[in-house]
Amino acid sequence: MSTSHAPPTPSRPDMSGISKNGADRPPPPELVPIVPLSTHRTRVPRWLRRTSGPLLLLALWQLRSSTGVLTPDILASPGTIARVGGNLVADGSLPNAMGVSLQRVAVGLLLGTLVGTGLALVSGLFRVGEDLVDASVQMLRTVPFVGLIPLFIIWFGIGEAPKIAIITLGVSFPLYLNVYAGIRGVDSQLIEAGESLGLSRWGLVRHVVLPGALPGAMTGLRYSLGIAWLALVFAEQINADAGIGFLMVQARDFLRTDVIVVCLIVYAFLGLLADFIVRSLERLLLQWRPTFTGR
Repeated sequence: MSTSHAPPTPSRPDMSGISKNGADRPPPPELVPIVPLSTHRTRVPRWLRRTSGPLLLLALWQLRSSTGVLTPDILASPGTIARVGGNLVADGSLPNAMGVSLQRVAVGLLLGTLVGTGLALVSGLFRVGEDLVDASVQMLRTVPFVGLIPLFIIWFGIGEAPKIAIITLGVSFPLYLNVYAGIRGVDSQLIEAGESLGLSRWGLVRHVVLPGALPGAMTGLRYSLGIAWLALVFAEQINADAGIGFLMVQARDFLRTDVIVVCLIVYAFLGLLADFIVRSLERLLLQWRPTFTGR
């Protein structure tokens, strides 16, 4: 009679040392946060980094003036320029000139914004508008606006009109190019998505095209501000009797390099202030678009 043998039962690990709630399990590995290498660098305040360059140039300028490398006939020292600027502020001539120049830039910038943006909307939104407008604008854009000063004097005289016309013309073209490029740079898939959601033509323009073109428009506005101050320098050479350019013409006639440098510094600071305002407006209006800000 044969006897049957049961298969051997596999041995199980001894579980007596481990409780059911897992209290005796080894602890999980500790997570160590990854810190970018850039955070290990010494943090220098950004305002200090941004002002270090101009301060170094100012110190070098003062050193060369003190050692006689730069004579007052060529370029006055920073101390002399600060004293002359204080005198111009004290007698009221510099504030009055700044007020007149700011008014000219404001009017020219407003008119140029209306003209440039309006033409860009017509040319960017409609193919017929592009056919009628773009070629003419591109042709006029290649003509230096400074070369049109004699024509503006003949057409508008020597009053305020030619000065504002020069600024308006200089402002219009950068805005036109950037707004037009912003409109035509909108992703066509966004347009198709808006149409599939039932947006009308005006709804597409309002909710898709214009927000997509806004970054380009802000860039064009920053370019236009720089052109506006450049155009103002030329405009105020046209028989002006007030403004920063008028002070520069007087200083040129009397060989006052210190006054000329004061006026140039005022131009620079006004342009920097205008650019700061536009950049602040850009951050406010473009909060929906996160971008890389550098490391």
